[in-house]
Amino acid sequence: MQANALMFCAEDRLVWDQLFTRQIKTIEHVSYAPFKKGLEALGFHAGHIPRFEEINETIGQLTGWQIYPVPGLIDNRHFFEQMMGRRFGSTQWLRKLSQLDYLEEPDMFHDVFGHIPLLTDPAIAEFLEGLANVANKHLDNEEVIEAIARIYWYTVEFGLVQEGTKIKIYGAGILSSIGESDFCLSVRANRIPFDLEKVIDTPYVKDKFQEQYFVLYSITQLKNVLKNLEMKYKINN
Repeated sequence: MQANALMFCAEDRLVWDQLFTRQIKTIEHVSYAPFKKGLEALGFHAGHIPRFEEINETIGQLTGWQIYPVPGLIDNRHFFEQMMGRRFGSTQWLRKLSQLDYLEEPDMFHDVFGHIPLLTDPAIAEFLEGLANVANKHLDNEEVIEAIARIYWYTVEFGLVQEGTKIKIYGAGILSSIGESDFCLSVRANRIPFDLEKVIDTPYVKDKFQEQYFVLYSITQLKNVLKNLEMKYKINN
């Protein structure tokens, strides 16, 4: 069933409005440029909670992706199987007003505001599909799937990228978090160059700010990440 504006109550609309308004101001000068273009292409704004059918029409035309509803976190197998077909799962519920500053489990603001604008960017769209293709060759190998999950976490969820002379945010988990979007670029954060082996060796945490952020020298580096990942876990026929 597709999301419909009639499903949302007055508190939902207020939550979306407040989160959107303050987050746009927070990341205005620090977000990855194609993310901002994606927001514009999708027509996201504070006064309207996007409907899935509206989103799918736009991203379908731009990159061939579609989103589908999920109740919350889903297992890696289902997640990667769907992504291989350019389908991205999104929740349809919004946090409460009392949870504006922090929510451990991803809600619709995280999924839709944080992730969906990136699906309009061919570089991210192709990376996600490529990551899923590798994962689907190793669905029965927990070690490989965990490694791929960590790569996803430290790129699409909590990744930083060099743009010109500045470091910008492209990870959805940061873009949708007012606290972490400030912290990750502060002097308190530990930022290191992206290295595939280091990423795979670094467990991720969900209940606090990341202990390290991996920085791409360019978004084009994601192509090399995929190539090196495929070589590392190449199937011997």
